[in-house]
Amino acid sequence: MSSEARLYTFSTETKEKLRKFRLGTSRAKDPQAVIYQINKQTLEIDQDGDEVFSRVEDIADELPDHSPRYVLLSYPLTLPSGRLSVPYVLIYYLPVTCNAELRMLYAGAKELMRNTAEVGRVIEIDTAEDLEGLEAKLGGE
Repeated sequence: MSSEARLYTFSTETKEKLRKFRLGTSRAKDPQAVIYQINKQTLEIDQDGDEVFSRVEDIADELPDHSPRYVLLSYPLTLPSGRLSVPYVLIYYLPVTCNAELRMLYAGAKELMRNTAEVGRVIEIDTAEDLEGLEAKLGGE
């Protein structure tokens, strides 16, 4: 067991939500995203609200200015070959204005979140506006 797995926790309910989201989005026609946060007191990683976002602009509006978040995103897109691809990624949102304690907290749990959510790749951003160029990043897998 890694040290991150002993420090940070996922409730059984959260693990089930992660699994259902991953399996439920694999054939989605529209982008789908959920936002996760770390509870500073309990060090439990859980979903930030119950909303599932279908527009990148809505995700950007929901991200706080001074606190990191993890965003799980399933984003259907058509590749230049005409084939449909549905990348499942973790967006690691780490604003430059957040304090050092939060930076360390989220950095320490990033790989655990990646492995528990079973994402294909991690994309790091430091502003909500970075989400605008997301399709280009996803298409260049």
